[in-house]
Amino acid sequence: MSDAPVTGALAEIRDEFLDLEEQDRLLLLLDFANELPELPDRYADHPDLLERVVECQSPVFLTVEVADDEVSVIASAPREAPTTRGFASILAQGLEGLSMHDVLAVPDDFPQMLGLGRAVSPLRLSGMSGMLARIKRQVREKSADAR
Repeated sequence: MSDAPVTGALAEIRDEFLDLEEQDRLLLLLDFANELPELPDRYADHPDLLERVVECQSPVFLTVEVADDEVSVIASAPREAPTTRGFASILAQGLEGLSMHDVLAVPDDFPQMLGLGRAVSPLRLSGMSGMLARIKRQVREKSADAR
């Protein structure tokens, strides 16, 4: 696993998972699934503005907004896919308000840092890694556009 530091809300979320017994981590992930906000109207009416995360088996869509160098992640995942929805919620909450630089510094193996390796399939963890990779790519693109 990466030695790169994880800071802010993302570090708090990671620590929250690691403070639990392994069997309780999945329950926390399901709690996060219930906390994913509904899409703002500007996206609910225009789903074409969101990017599909093809690494996820479930239909997950996301986009990144940057205002004054603060990142927001907007994500959509079906309620009938609570694991995937939980991962989307973790990233949306954990990256909210971070600078573009800090988002890009999040270790690529962050999903593995949550200690869910035995609770969810490798395919699910790969889906979360795919979400993070797409978020970082969009941040890099928006950073280049801002220059």
